[in-house]
Amino acid sequence: MKIPVNTASLCRTAGLIIPSLLFALFTSCAGKETADDNLFENPIILKYENTSIYFHEGLYYYITNSNGNLGLYADADPTRLEQTEPCVVCRAKQEYGLLHIWHPQLVNIRGKWYIYLSADDGNTDNHQIYVLENQEKDPRTGTFTMRGRIKTDPDDNWAIHAHAFEYDGELYMIWSGWESRRVYAETQGIYIAKLENPWTQSTSRVRISVPEYEWERQWVNPNGYKTAYPVYVNEAPFFFGNDRTDRLYIYYSASAMWTPYYAIGELSAAKGSDLLNAASWKKKSKPVFSMNDPSWKKAAENQTPAAAGVYAPGSPFIIPSPDGTEYFLVYMARDIVGDPYRPYSRTVRMQKIGFSAEGTPELGEPEPIGKALKKPSGVKSTSKKLNITNDESK
Repeated sequence: MKIPVNTASLCRTAGLIIPSLLFALFTSCAGKETADDNLFENPIILKYENTSIYFHEGLYYYITNSNGNLGLYADADPTRLEQTEPCVVCRAKQEYGLLHIWHPQLVNIRGKWYIYLSADDGNTDNHQIYVLENQEKDPRTGTFTMRGRIKTDPDDNWAIHAHAFEYDGELYMIWSGWESRRVYAETQGIYIAKLENPWTQSTSRVRISVPEYEWERQWVNPNGYKTAYPVYVNEAPFFFGNDRTDRLYIYYSASAMWTPYYAIGELSAAKGSDLLNAASWKKKSKPVFSMNDPSWKKAAENQTPAAAGVYAPGSPFIIPSPDGTEYFLVYMARDIVGDPYRPYSRTVRMQKIGFSAEGTPELGEPEPIGKALKKPSGVKSTSKKLNITNDESK
């Protein structure tokens, strides 16, 4: 085990990896405010694709990966996160040799901070889930130490996109993984298990969803791009349930992210049911949040944006407003049908969700770029920059 990183000293390090001018250019379009500072426009985050925004004691936290360095943003206004200056909380590549870091998530569990991330040894087929811990009250201080890898099954199958949550006094983790090594087609399912503690699995994994419907099994892009083998996807699961909801929900992404078909699906279970029983979870036969432009094929002909088109929405995350009266869906999407790997083609957006009279979440449909949206209830009209800096140059 290598010596862990002390984030307090990193946060005091002067200087940004890029000049302030370039930083401003990167973030000038993200979380753009209108003439009324109680409104905002999407995208809220331009440079990074991670949708993991976590709310805790008045602050929203957003964690990113840049060349193996984990950067943490924090602000009282989630629409302005990328306009703050990040603090490096772990140099995961340098300190632990982790490569191809995907979808890091920060969460506070029983008074301590944890980062869940998926990474490998250089071979993406070897992706596994790792956990870092910080015992300080403020995750931007103290030290994040490597708790280790979570062994999700005896054969160490591919495992990514971990999401830990507590329900009814028990700690659980859900993630996307393979049932066995890929032979011809790659099939990602959603798994759940109980945790003995935030870094140790205490039960066998249970698969609760597989890509079974046509809308979950799209892997060929309209421009003809495809992988060498079929890829069927259920990934990026997120648990949502509280006193306001009628059931317990898991939202997830389905189909390949490089296609416009990438969409958000829904699993739900009755409150009080056995979450480790696959039969407890009921899947909706259609996506609950998908591209909003039925004429997308016209744009696909020349790979140009269609008016108000939002394509490939996925990687769901739900956050509360500061006063707890509203909830917002955070997701990534793009405005062009093809070319998903072009820099900043996928951006992070957010929009308010509703609830039925019974308490069923209603996600709506993706809002277009440029539309003025109301900020979450309880967000102050002005946001103060955090006095922290980011040094990723070492």
